[in-house]
Amino acid sequence: MFGNIPVTDISVRELPLFPLPEVVLFPQEVLPLHIFESRYRIMLQTVLEADSRFGIVRSNPATKQIADVGCCAQIVKHQTSEDGRSNIVTVGQQRFRILEIIREAPFYSAMVTWIDDNSVDDQDELTVLSSSVLLALKDVVSLTGKLTDSERSLPEGLPEIPRELSFWIASHLGGSVADEQQSLLEMLDTKTRLQREYDMLDQTRRQLAARTALKETLSNADPKN
Repeated sequence: MFGNIPVTDISVRELPLFPLPEVVLFPQEVLPLHIFESRYRIMLQTVLEADSRFGIVRSNPATKQIADVGCCAQIVKHQTSEDGRSNIVTVGQQRFRILEIIREAPFYSAMVTWIDDNSVDDQDELTVLSSSVLLALKDVVSLTGKLTDSERSLPEGLPEIPRELSFWIASHLGGSVADEQQSLLEMLDTKTRLQREYDMLDQTRRQLAARTALKETLSNADPKN
């Protein structure tokens, strides 16, 4: 038993951790990594000899603290050079909550419990919200293309399931948004996450629409005036 955590609980396991500054991994998203520090070389060897899974957790560069919630990463490809450095490709799996840090050297390791979104009461309402989010996303991409005079389009094969769509959008937010991404990762309600994403996308859409209208007005204006 670790603290009050029974090790017989199948939802609890020990998981090696890889803290990364300003990086938030979401389920089903791909994250390539370059492993060069000696402690993480040891971690990589350890997880490859086990089930090829470890936890990605966001670390705060200023305080050195790590987040309580992270995402399990599955190694799907790895290549190690002669100098011991490795390039790996990982895919996000389940989210987890850290219960207790049990080791910090040679690398972090913790007892974690898996977490997932709560069950959905009104699937139709969630589907409608998901459609609204997707429309706002398409508008943002289209307006961005107009402002930059470039062809922009969404990738094919976007997730259709609301939960997976919410993770995809959270993972692809632009700019310095690690705080927002961490908040979205920690949410346990799909509707709440999608609503937050809709609000952000709608605000961006309105701003881009105003800038696009201004650009078109200026371009159509008579230069003699």
